[in-house]
Amino acid sequence: MENLDQYWEQLISLAIAYGPRLLLAIITLIVGLKLIKWVMRLLGNSMTRREVDQTLRGFLESLTSIGLKFLLLITVAAMVGVETTSFIALLGAAGLAVGLALQGSLANFAGGVLILFFKPFKVGDIIDAQGYLGTVDHIQIFNTILRTLDNERVIIPNGILSNGCIKNVFAEETRRVDLTFGVSYSDDIARVREVLEGLIAADDRILKDPPHDIFLGEHGASSINFFVRLWVVSDDYWPVHFDMLEKTKIAFDEAGISIPFPQRDVHLVQAAE
Repeated sequence: MENLDQYWEQLISLAIAYGPRLLLAIITLIVGLKLIKWVMRLLGNSMTRREVDQTLRGFLESLTSIGLKFLLLITVAAMVGVETTSFIALLGAAGLAVGLALQGSLANFAGGVLILFFKPFKVGDIIDAQGYLGTVDHIQIFNTILRTLDNERVIIPNGILSNGCIKNVFAEETRRVDLTFGVSYSDDIARVREVLEGLIAADDRILKDPPHDIFLGEHGASSINFFVRLWVVSDDYWPVHFDMLEKTKIAFDEAGISIPFPQRDVHLVQAAE
């Protein structure tokens, strides 16, 4: 009976000593879980407004939720008297070791997160990066996959892609087509300009605003070079580029305008005997 009374007294002492801590820890746990739900809802709404990629959105939401819940668990454990310093130190050392072992993969992962979040390009865009020009087929967490114009598959790690220069070829609605046409020094430059103006006016794909430009750009070694600058919708860039090259050659031939090729005059001097 005395042992029972003794155990009962110890139980009461423990309840008095740890009861308030345990009650406060339970309240903190409940409130913390509600706050985490609220934070996750705000994060989800924010990423929805920013149109974050669905793959990245799910990953970030899961990572944030796990991190916040882990911090809450550590806090609650400390409140009830559990020693967490050694556990946190051990976890930090393990995380450092894993980070060093996976340094390259983590760099690619971070690059993938940045690309998916800030969207310097999207699937379907034509980009020029790391010496490759092609269409973006897939944006993955670790790699971006391009399909080149001659239908080759190129896999670029996101680490170097996010830290390098990227040219998004058709990101803007309009693009300028730059062309150069050389004519002979003996041709009438007013007639050349007239032919070029007629070709431009006949093509409805060439925009009126911004206006086009035709410059006599340089006196070359064997030709006078005209610089032609045209504005088109981005999707019409290559069709207009190639059509203008073909139509200009045909129109110059019909107008009697010659397109010279490089020539050299060779003078033979016979040495006196």
